Amino acid sequence: MKQSALEQLKAFTVVVADTGDINLIDKLRPRDVTTNPSLILKAAQMPEYSGLILRAKEVAQKHGVGQGIDYLFMVFGLEILKKIPGRISTEVDARLSFDTENTINRAQNIVRLYEQNGIPPERILIKIAATWEGIEAANIDFFYRAGYRLCRC
Repeated sequence: MKQSALEQLKAFTVVVADTGDINLIDKLRPRDVTTNPSLILKAAQMPEYSGLILRAKEVAQKHGVGQGIDYLFMVFGLEILKKIPGRISTEVDARLSFDTENTINRAQNIVRLYEQNGIPPERILIKIAATWEGIEAANIDFFYRAGYRLCRC
């Protein structure tokens, strides 16, 4: 049987999907997935993900918008992790790109949310902006001691 281009590619490299569409991830079966706020926003508009949006809305109403956003990214990440063997990449809010302290706080919050849901460090990649402040945030010991991998995007 003839292999598809995707199957041929998978034989020689790691396929990383860049999407928030869980159904597409299930269909393509990549090893890893990377997301960003625009991809999650696009997926969040799809009716099949309305339950995830409602859960995040409840968190935002209880704990504030920032916590609601982090929670939304994390619940999409949890659903994606059910479909892949590798890592989920979750981005810290880009509006914090020039704020080292708040980048650190939000990254740690995302890490805690995943941990509270049983996700080990080796399955998570935290994306932090490659600004001077983002690079400073990514250099703190918390992430390395905990075993998390950071991507300076």
